[in-house]
Amino acid sequence: MTHAIEQLRKKAQPVLRKPEAADGAAIWELVRACKPLDENSMYCNLLQADHFRDTCVVAEIDGEIMGWVSGYVLPYDAETFFVWQVAVSSKARGMGLGTLMLDHLIRRDECDGVNRLQTTITADNEASWALFRKFSDLRDGTLDAQAHFTQSLHFRGRHETEHMVTITLERETMRKAA
Repeated sequence: MTHAIEQLRKKAQPVLRKPEAADGAAIWELVRACKPLDENSMYCNLLQADHFRDTCVVAEIDGEIMGWVSGYVLPYDAETFFVWQVAVSSKARGMGLGTLMLDHLIRRDECDGVNRLQTTITADNEASWALFRKFSDLRDGTLDAQAHFTQSLHFRGRHETEHMVTITLERETMRKAA
């Protein structure tokens, strides 16, 4: 038992921070390594890290980017934070990094009025469903999912239907956990 505790103490803790433009290439490489995530262009990830830095987060472990969440507060609804993408390196899975990054984001000043989190997930993406269910459960949220961007109408048969997942959060619960 002592050996296990010593191993835990030796593990580097993730550093969560706002991304910088210089992180764009590393973020792109991380996303590419996290199949089946949709890949964006390197330029897109660079712009996210630069223009949307206040609503995105990178997780570093020993100086290496191991996690990434991109998102934004909806321009027409300041109470809703939309999660565009979550990526966690295979080297960092099972540590709760996804939940930690989501929690970090919704606690930022930029998300002060947020009480809903939304994302879209395909039916077969078990890892994403597990992450968002866990996040909802840990925050005493209410999770709802509805087909949103459909395979036939929106993707012309080239992509699976994306389900809009909405997690309604209790602001009081969020404050207590801070």
